[in-house]
Amino acid sequence: MTKTWWKEGVVYQIYPRSFNDTTGNGVGDIPGIIEKLDYIKSLGVDIIWLCPVYKSPNDDNGYDIADYGNIMDEFGTMEDFDRLLAGIHDRGMKLIMDLVVNHSSDEHAWFEESKKSKDNPYRDYYIWKTGVNGGPPNDWQGFFGGSTWEYDENTEEYYLHMFTVKQPDLNWENPKVRKEVQDIVRYWFEKGVDGFRMDVISLISKRPEYANMISPLFSEAVEKQYANGPRIHEFLQELNKEVLSQYDIMTVGEGPGITLEHGLDYVGEDRNELNMVFHFDHMFMNMGDGGRFDPLPIDFQEFKDVFTRWDEKLKDKGWGSIFLGNHDFPRMVSRFATDGPHRDKAAKLLATLLMTLRGTPYVYQGDEIGMTNIHFDDPKDYKDVETLNWFRALEAEGKDPKDHLQAVYDIGRDNARTPIQWTDGKNAGFSDGEPWIKVNPNYSNINVEDQERNVNSILNYFRKVIQFRKDHKTLVYGDYEPIQPNHPHIYAYRRFDEENEYLVVLNFSDETVDFDPIITGLELLIYNYTDATEDLLMRPWEAKVFRVHD
Repeated sequence: MTKTWWKEGVVYQIYPRSFNDTTGNGVGDIPGIIEKLDYIKSLGVDIIWLCPVYKSPNDDNGYDIADYGNIMDEFGTMEDFDRLLAGIHDRGMKLIMDLVVNHSSDEHAWFEESKKSKDNPYRDYYIWKTGVNGGPPNDWQGFFGGSTWEYDENTEEYYLHMFTVKQPDLNWENPKVRKEVQDIVRYWFEKGVDGFRMDVISLISKRPEYANMISPLFSEAVEKQYANGPRIHEFLQELNKEVLSQYDIMTVGEGPGITLEHGLDYVGEDRNELNMVFHFDHMFMNMGDGGRFDPLPIDFQEFKDVFTRWDEKLKDKGWGSIFLGNHDFPRMVSRFATDGPHRDKAAKLLATLLMTLRGTPYVYQGDEIGMTNIHFDDPKDYKDVETLNWFRALEAEGKDPKDHLQAVYDIGRDNARTPIQWTDGKNAGFSDGEPWIKVNPNYSNINVEDQERNVNSILNYFRKVIQFRKDHKTLVYGDYEPIQPNHPHIYAYRRFDEENEYLVVLNFSDETVDFDPIITGLELLIYNYTDATEDLLMRPWEAKVFRVHD
């Protein structure tokens, strides 16, 4: 297996708007990240993934880009960005940015030209279609609800937008668009950026027939109709050949609709496309037929099986991403574990899982202190465009969003977007002004300052287990084998190579479980209870990592 820095690294994701505000306007900024670089370095992470900081009208919190070569005023200046990049590199870390090129903002100069007339040179930078029977070209539903088509009175045609109406999809069939994307990527690499996380990259190739939705199940339409289009691999190989392969960088593609069946097509080492993808088999597993706001209970068996199936698929041929949360999903401890009385142990258990599976681990800001989901009582306190669209749809059906808040509590995107809880002071130390979104009121009990002082805190456990991964390369490159995969409460597995073997045992329950893996010669190395013993009577949310001696 090829050994590289991006396989051995640990990624820390920053959502700048909610990270640290230095101006008092309630919005996190680039100087705020610079201020915390020593803290980030202290975690032991190697790579920072920065969510979009480009110029944007902010219809979807920066994922609607109006200028790919400039910085959003709220976040700072290009000089600030250059200082950030230098500060990251000075500390021996690397920076990957978000590349959002399935769509742009409708305020991008390309789109402003495109909508002027049907014969404008930029017209086919986007996807324009004539309507059918007085309505849109087809019945496609967008990721945030509603039609994917918007009518333009000026040219009497519709443009495609898979996300908000202010995020028109780029037309990758046009070689000029692909050249523009290559130029954007090259610009940032020449600045010294170390890679890209590529937003919804699985959607860039559209199926030319634009037929009506093949299924009322949105997830099925995504996989078989919106994603994995006929030219997707041609487009990615071209981007790799022309730009990516010229630099020592990493790429990770966000892959809605990428299933086990497609995984290696994107990340196989012989494919020359991407280094990794984020698949969503475990992230969408508790969303019912109605999508995000139709939550189901987590199926623990399926949760384990997802990691096992993907490891089996990618081993020796590609590489995976290990993550349990990001800016688009609820807080990992609230979702996959518990944010009740056992939250401390549960957060440490999830950290253990992240750092002991094969694949590059990703830590989302705030998860290192066990931040939890937010429960706003008033629908007006929510900011996420997807949630607000859902509230509007409920109102259109004569329903009161207040009666449906539980689904948002369970799975809404704003759960992960409340400000980082730095201290127990005003606004959790995030801002002197009123934060753009309310702070989680539990900041007085959950904050960085308090956990810095406590040697047994979640924060210090994250540091410990990240270092443990770095010190034991078997946990990076070694083989993986599940133990008693059908156990109802325990997730256990071996990580091994020719030189070392480790056993990881995780109790995903509120019960004490007597586990017998029938493996002897166990030496306890990592554990999330301070009084842990070498037995396998596993207490609620207990995590243990053993070295296995012959």
